[in-house]
Amino acid sequence: MSEFINLSRRGFLGTTALALAAAPFASWPSSAAAAETARAQADSASSIVSSIRRGAHTSMGTIKQIDAGLLNVGYAEAGPANGPVVILLHGWPYDIHSYVDVMPALAAAGFRVIVPHTRGHGTTRFLSDSTPRNGQQSAVALDTIALMDALKIDTAILAGYDWGSRTACSIAALWPERCRAIVSANGYIINSLEANKKPLPPKAELGWWYQYYFATERGRAGLEANRHDFAKLIWQDNSPAWHFDDATFDRSAASFDNPDYVAVVIHNYRWRLSLAEGEPRYDTFEQRLQRAPTIDVPAITLDGDANGVAPASDGSSYRKKFTGEYVHRIVAGAGHNLPQEAPDAFTQAVLDVARM
Repeated sequence: MSEFINLSRRGFLGTTALALAAAPFASWPSSAAAAETARAQADSASSIVSSIRRGAHTSMGTIKQIDAGLLNVGYAEAGPANGPVVILLHGWPYDIHSYVDVMPALAAAGFRVIVPHTRGHGTTRFLSDSTPRNGQQSAVALDTIALMDALKIDTAILAGYDWGSRTACSIAALWPERCRAIVSANGYIINSLEANKKPLPPKAELGWWYQYYFATERGRAGLEANRHDFAKLIWQDNSPAWHFDDATFDRSAASFDNPDYVAVVIHNYRWRLSLAEGEPRYDTFEQRLQRAPTIDVPAITLDGDANGVAPASDGSSYRKKFTGEYVHRIVAGAGHNLPQEAPDAFTQAVLDVARM
């Protein structure tokens, strides 16, 4: 299925879509009793999604810690332990609070929801001082695989934006057996190092000014000295229609005090521009990602039409990269941090992709 939908933030709740999203995952009900149960679940999900209000929640609850691969990962968790798993992946310069309103809604709908701090953020720490503070895409993706292994999760729905979308897309492409489906704000954004060497039109280049700043030692020093102010400026540029308050920003900004934050962020952006080497241990995975592999699992891609850095599109430029069931949606009024700005639309996308 291929579908293009333009969504207003409140006008997209359909009974059929919600029945699909909320029904049990094994099979569609075949008896009248099962169908009635599915309808009741759909009604419940409809109530959950329609009641979401941006900014209604402020806490991610108790942060748990677990050793996973190269890291001790800090993560929030909500929902039934035996529920179908959704892993929500944040971007930069943001943190797990991007999902502060999405997590409780999905938990109320019966999902087990995991929201990890990316390496270099929040309470996540490297287990060894000798591990390179690497931000390349396959390293970050493997962190999520390691977390799934540590939590004994075989497969999950992966949903993200920005860096989180890149991780979701990378895992879906390289390890589809671990990925039930994905929701990817910003589309198909697996990095191509060759493509990144090509110039963009001047206006587009302007939007990525910080990447070129980070290519310099002055940029590294600037990020180190101004972590919070730098992030706030990016928030404002990325989401010009989102008038967040200081308390909202400060809750996320605490995550930027991680001792590895600057090193991971700088390496990520220098690696993208081929100005920093990756680690040999990831070469095989990067070689596969550089071929821009297709994604075969069900997928919903989202664009906010108020995104200040990555303008919304109809998804046609990357449509052929999604070979499974697929829907593209534009969310009115949302900027780059889509799950925090439009938590209802993001939650709906997760519910919908769960039954594709």
